[in-house]
Amino acid sequence: MTLSTRDSADHIYAHGLRNQWHPVVPSRFVEPGGMRRVTALGENWLLFRKSDGALSMLADRCPHRGAPLSLGKHLGDRVACWYHGVEVDGAGTVTSVPGLPGCNLEGKTLVTSLPVREVGGAILAYFGDEEHPEPVELTLPEPLADEEISVFLCYAEWDVPWRFAMENLLDPMHGAFLHSESHTMFAGDTSAKFRIRETERGYFFEKTDQRGVNFDWVELCHTGVDWVDLSIPYPPSAGPGGPFGIVGMACPVDAGRTGVFFWRYRKVSDWQRDTWRFLYKTLIEARHWEVLEQDRVVLESMPADADQRENLYQHDLGVVRLRRLYQAQAGRQSKAQPVSAR
Repeated sequence: MTLSTRDSADHIYAHGLRNQWHPVVPSRFVEPGGMRRVTALGENWLLFRKSDGALSMLADRCPHRGAPLSLGKHLGDRVACWYHGVEVDGAGTVTSVPGLPGCNLEGKTLVTSLPVREVGGAILAYFGDEEHPEPVELTLPEPLADEEISVFLCYAEWDVPWRFAMENLLDPMHGAFLHSESHTMFAGDTSAKFRIRETERGYFFEKTDQRGVNFDWVELCHTGVDWVDLSIPYPPSAGPGGPFGIVGMACPVDAGRTGVFFWRYRKVSDWQRDTWRFLYKTLIEARHWEVLEQDRVVLESMPADADQRENLYQHDLGVVRLRRLYQAQAGRQSKAQPVSAR
């Protein structure tokens, strides 16, 4: 199973862009010696981890008769299919066919295996196509690579297209309304003007007349994986350390479901770090989940064609920029046809 350039641009736009890294699930979902079936970009995959912690990601399809490998048995460094016992290692190579030892399947790499990395408590995988099988360079978000920054990962799955989840992050103005009663976004004006500021790795969408009060800016970054960075002020009750930031990513599970990853971070050290981490786990985390729940309820309530029947205005420049970017990428990645006008 290999993602194909023969798919239409509409299919790619709906199920997720290729030739880049995507987050899949939190690392804790796959314990040493464990396996987990996951869906990403509309395809079924198997994550399995050796007892030493080494992780592999395979297409969830036995090369013999197509049965799900995830129903099979973990044999330490390989998986045995439940249907006929065919054994496949972490590279996708058939190592044994117990029913007919020495048959011509043995020694052949017949199952797609994706490059994986674990970053900030999450599993990232590279999803290429037949023309781009080798992974692109991955530059990690600075907050996930800086040891001086303390991070907590929040993960959830929402019944929304992945684009809606990303567009929500490129829409700072919703914070003043949807989250107006939250512990961090209760202040600031409910009217604003915005601008787009291009960078070498993406662009900022930011308010021109307010900073450091609410959800006032967001940066979209393309560094081998798509992610956003934003900063929101903390009230004094959140302890020492200044504002907190969020690194956000989205995994297209399929056309109608998305895994959302939010790393909440703060640059704190020594006793301030300990104080913040204690306050976060005992008090602040629950409040953050309340904010995420507000996003989920609104996004899951939107019709599937919400992005095709709209009347946009100046606050939506960041969303329009994002759509054009992703539609152009989907078109380049497909040899079938361009993405439909939306």
